Amino acid sequence: MNEPSTAPASVRPTLAAVARLAGVSNSTASLAFSGTGPVSDATRERVLAAAKRLNYAGPDPRARSLRRGRSGIVGVVMEERVRDAFRDPIKIALLDGITEEIGAIDAGLLILTDAGEAAQRIEDAPMDAVVLVGCSPRLDESVATLRQRGIPLVAIEGDPADGVPTIGQDNREATRVAAQHLYDLGHRDVSVVTLSLTRDRARGPLTPDRLAAASSTTALDRLAGARDVFPDAPGWVTRGSFVEEGRAAGRALLADARHRPTAVIAQSDLLAAGVIRAAEELGLEVPWDVSVVGFDGVRVDGLWPYDLTTLVQPAVEKGRAAGRAVVEMLEGGEPIPSTFTSVFHQGNTTAAPRVSSGAPVVG
Repeated sequence: MNEPSTAPASVRPTLAAVARLAGVSNSTASLAFSGTGPVSDATRERVLAAAKRLNYAGPDPRARSLRRGRSGIVGVVMEERVRDAFRDPIKIALLDGITEEIGAIDAGLLILTDAGEAAQRIEDAPMDAVVLVGCSPRLDESVATLRQRGIPLVAIEGDPADGVPTIGQDNREATRVAAQHLYDLGHRDVSVVTLSLTRDRARGPLTPDRLAAASSTTALDRLAGARDVFPDAPGWVTRGSFVEEGRAAGRALLADARHRPTAVIAQSDLLAAGVIRAAEELGLEVPWDVSVVGFDGVRVDGLWPYDLTTLVQPAVEKGRAAGRAVVEMLEGGEPIPSTFTSVFHQGNTTAAPRVSSGAPVVG
C-alpha cells in the first residue's frame, strides 16, 4: 500500500524532488529533463520516470524568467486594432518572421496597438524588447514611452530615433519603378491612393494640408516615389490597408469621367484590389480604361482573373531580420540595420491608355 503524501495537494512538484527520487543531482536532473548535456539514456529515463511519478511537468517558467532577468516576452506595436492587423497579410507575414527568430531564446509575442485604451499597455506591459511596425503615424510617441522604460527597440520601416536599429524597405525607389512603368506605357494622368498619413487616420483628398501634417514614413516615401515620375500626381488618403478603403478611394477618383486618371498607384495590394472593384462597379475595364498598380506582392482573395502589377516585398524576411536584431540586442550585441529591396512584378492590370490624357511629363 502506497504511503500518503505529506505535501499539500496544492504544492507544485520541484525539480529537486525529482532528482531525489531518481537518485541524481539537481543539475543532472535538469539536463536530463531538458534533453541536453552529457546524460546517459538510462539516467534520462530514470529522471523522466521520476518526473512522471511526481506529476512534474517541467521547470517553473516564472522561476526561469527570474533567473534570466527576463519576462520571455517580445512586444510588437502596431497602429491599428488587432482584428484589423490580422486582416493584413503583410502584418501576418512580419509576425511569422519575428516568431521564427525569437524562438531561439524561448520568447513569445505580445501584440500591442497604438489605438484607443490599448495604447496604455505600452507603458506597463512586461517586455524584454519591442518591435515597432513603422507604418504607424504614432511611432514617435511609442518610441518616447518605451525609451523611458529602457526597453530595447527595433523598427520595421520608419525613422524612429537615433540608436534604434531599423529594418528598412526601398519604398521610394520601388514605387518610382512602378511609376516609370506607367510612364513608359504612355500614362500621364496618374493618381495615388495612399495609406494612412496622420494620427487621426482621416480619409479624403490628398491636400497640401494633409501632406504637411503627415507623419507616416512608409506612406510618404511611397508617395515621393510616385511623384519622382509624376510630380503633380493627385491622390486620395485612406484610413489603412483595407479593400473597402481602396474601393472608396477608387469611387472618389474614377466616378467623374471628366477628371478620371488613366492609372492609379495604390500603396498596398489590398487598396489596389479595392480600386479594381470600384472600377468594375463603374463599368470600367481594367487595364484598358484604367491601369492599377499595387504594393506588397500578396495574394488577395477574389481578385481573379487579375494578376496584379505590383512591387513584391520580402515581408517574412523583414520580420526575421527584426527578430534577429532583438535576439542580438538581448544577448548584448549590436544589430546592424538592414534594408530590403522589392521586386517589380508586371501582371495584367496595367496597359497603355486608350486615349492620351495630355502632354508628356518631363522628368
